[in-house]
Amino acid sequence: MSFRVTVPCTRAEGEAIGGGSDPLPDVVLVADEPDPARPDDWLIHAYFEHPPTAEELNALRTLGSGEPRVEELGEADWVTMSQAGLQPIRAGRFYVHTPMYRGVPPGTIPFEIDASLAFGTGQHATTSGCLEALDRLERGGARFSNIADIGTGTGLLAFAALALWPQAKCIAIDIDAQAVAVARDNAAINGVKLGHGAGELLLAEADGMNSPLLAARAPFDLLIANILAGPLIELARDFAEALAPGGTIMLAGLLESQTEAVAGAYRHGGLAVTDRGSGEWPVLVLKR
Repeated sequence: MSFRVTVPCTRAEGEAIGGGSDPLPDVVLVADEPDPARPDDWLIHAYFEHPPTAEELNALRTLGSGEPRVEELGEADWVTMSQAGLQPIRAGRFYVHTPMYRGVPPGTIPFEIDASLAFGTGQHATTSGCLEALDRLERGGARFSNIADIGTGTGLLAFAALALWPQAKCIAIDIDAQAVAVARDNAAINGVKLGHGAGELLLAEADGMNSPLLAARAPFDLLIANILAGPLIELARDFAEALAPGGTIMLAGLLESQTEAVAGAYRHGGLAVTDRGSGEWPVLVLKR
């Protein structure tokens, strides 16, 4: 038996879903805007394979601004149900959709990403902002041949980088073995070739930069990290040491209020901000 719990929330609360601080990490959470005429009235949906406990309902209350409503979904596939609430995302040239949406607008680079326990479906502003920043880099003439995606989640940002620079080598790592498995499945769905060579993606489980595979691949001319502000600051020296002369780092997962602290940590490593992004969840692009 499956259950859905719906909690009213603000837009800010809804956009924060997936940002790394959810108190129910093993529960599929989806936020949507049911009425475009009321842009600050969002809903958070949580999907369970068991009746939600009092503790789980209390945890959901902390995510929104209203009382949870519990629905019994019978034997329905709760992952499919959750994907029904995920509208396709257009970010630069990229079009990210779940299997529920098959139509692809002409002139876009499409990716099919299942709703899953891995972060990075394109719904959150950090992921879509990274996609837009990658698009701007390529349109501005940037060329990369050795790319690393740290904290890859679903693999989406690594897929996007390879789509823009198809002759590059790319390695994507995550501390979560489940995320690596999800990224591997998504690579198969989207026709991304796995391997060590040019135009191929190497996936690995690793904690930060502590990986022999990363060490063997460095230095990188593009390093992407969509994680959280604290780890971004802690990893600043490691990231700078793994970057090639003239290389570029893209950082996301930070709030606008955390921008200066994160940027300051990287200035000590000889990097300058070239693109600060915008909005509540900016994406920083820095260059050595």
